[in-house]
Amino acid sequence: MLLPGSTIGMLGGGQLGRMFTVAARTLGYKVIVLEPDPLSPAGQLADEHQIAAYDDAGALKILGTQCHVITTEFENIPANTLELLKTYCPVRPSATAVAVAQDRIIEKEFIRSCGLMPVPFAAIRQITDIAEATVSVQFPAILKTARLGYDGKGQVTVNSQAAAEAAFKNLNQVDCVLEQRVDLACEISVILARNVAGESQCFPVAENIHRDGILHQTIAPARVDETLANAAKAAAQRLADKLEFVGVMAVEFFVTQQGELLINEMAPRTHNSGHYTLDACTTSQFEQQVRMVCDLPFGSTEQHTPVVMTNLLGDVWGDDQPKWDILLSSPDSKLHLYGKHEARPGRKMGHFCTLDQDIDRAIQASDELFAGLQG
Repeated sequence: MLLPGSTIGMLGGGQLGRMFTVAARTLGYKVIVLEPDPLSPAGQLADEHQIAAYDDAGALKILGTQCHVITTEFENIPANTLELLKTYCPVRPSATAVAVAQDRIIEKEFIRSCGLMPVPFAAIRQITDIAEATVSVQFPAILKTARLGYDGKGQVTVNSQAAAEAAFKNLNQVDCVLEQRVDLACEISVILARNVAGESQCFPVAENIHRDGILHQTIAPARVDETLANAAKAAAQRLADKLEFVGVMAVEFFVTQQGELLINEMAPRTHNSGHYTLDACTTSQFEQQVRMVCDLPFGSTEQHTPVVMTNLLGDVWGDDQPKWDILLSSPDSKLHLYGKHEARPGRKMGHFCTLDQDIDRAIQASDELFAGLQG
């Protein structure tokens, strides 16, 4: 058990690392962030910011020797980096667990190996694979790069084999997956924490609404029946157990109109859809991550108030600041800004949570506030 006063290393300096840093420092830990961006949101608040590439052997040695444990804020840290760092101190989650989520083909095959259902898909490694894929995947479908795609990046909706082949060429013929478009009832996610002993706990299941491939709102608790919510939690726990995962992870699901529960993807880290826990739960996902990587007891995952979390992208800024006075006049809403220096379309700049014992009122209020921010 690593107690307050210990030093935690964070690989990655974005908003997830920033909120982790706040949670860790509140509990009395020191935090060293390794992130190449000198304007890192997490680096602004850490005890120390090492401005270096994730594969800089010299910087990694310094980080490893200074820290008691190291964790990550996103899954695309090179596996070799995590393997090197574990020669100095524990790395949680492990390189093996993170590597599964770095490649959609490996991830989906792993999900199947756990006896769970991913979205119907086919691996596309060369253009001739597309014709064979049409036997099991119907159009319309989505062609996604196997690596590095997120928030709608590296994804193309295709309506025919010819369109899929053209999209594959436009994506430089890197490894891809061709995914079946499914008839959605809703999208949900589970935020799970798992400790060194292999015990796990889940936060309440959340419902997610996307716009242009980017999460717009999270409604918690999700408006689904208890049986489905419990099935999603059980699936997330099965994945975490098979990975021997330590830390906080997210699993996103599609719920079809037929009532099927399909796993879309998993993230071996805290997640945008878990931001609601900052204001609506006894313990936030970020404090829980601190607890898991330091081998502390679980914090309570109880949700005390229904909530709607709304993302604030750079689009909201336009040529000026959003109308913050409108949002800050709402006594039941909490604003979180990430300290990013430049607002760009599609860039996550912050979020706000609107709390109300009546979830329908929370949804209406958050929609009105979001509209008001833009004038």
